[in-house]
Amino acid sequence: MNLALLFEEDFVAPDRVRLRGRRLDHLKTVLKAGTGHRIPAGRVNGLMGHGEVLSMTETEAELLVTLDQQPPAPLPLTLILAMPRPKMFRRVLQTCASLGVKDLWLINSYKVEKSFWQTPWLTEDHLRENLTLGLEQAKDTLMPQVHIRKLFKPFVEDELPTLLGGKRALVAHPGMAAPCPTHLNEPATLCIGPEGGFTDYEVGKLEEAGCQSVHLGPRILRVETAVPVLISRLFDACL
Repeated sequence: MNLALLFEEDFVAPDRVRLRGRRLDHLKTVLKAGTGHRIPAGRVNGLMGHGEVLSMTETEAELLVTLDQQPPAPLPLTLILAMPRPKMFRRVLQTCASLGVKDLWLINSYKVEKSFWQTPWLTEDHLRENLTLGLEQAKDTLMPQVHIRKLFKPFVEDELPTLLGGKRALVAHPGMAAPCPTHLNEPATLCIGPEGGFTDYEVGKLEEAGCQSVHLGPRILRVETAVPVLISRLFDACL
């Protein structure tokens, strides 16, 4: 926890918060914080700064917060991601939040198993939990928005063309002729398929919507690896 992310329910006064649970445990066991210690803090979707520990008990810590710094700039990227396997989904969420992705769309694909959509990690509480962990790691406060679309064709035909809105639009897929571009200085949309990749039909539909197919080279990467590699390749100046 490189930053304590503060939610509305944490505030007991405009400049005071109370931390419990995981964050309190972190203060005690990792930071070894006590009265008078300062820790980095930030209000969700707001400013960052620090919190000074005023008191600490077995069940809660009260902090005086001073928030006067802007969070890092959001990454100018819309990420469209075929629903990953649940065992890696948490890590992917945290990685996206840490890298500054603020607009994440989870979509279906032929190679996405139906059971993936039943994972409890898709509940609102679990989404917030994992996005929070990613923001805390990167010292950011702007909470990403996650959109869930369980039908591929209606999303690609009815929503995606408008969503692209003239942006540079890419779909990463092995075996394509064009390499993935680098050093983008414009907003972009990036589509990443499931383990095994999009089908040829799905790639064709994404291209019809306005996406350019690109490759990352001869290596085939897992989704949890492809996400940070592609983002760092496109926007290395933003990380």
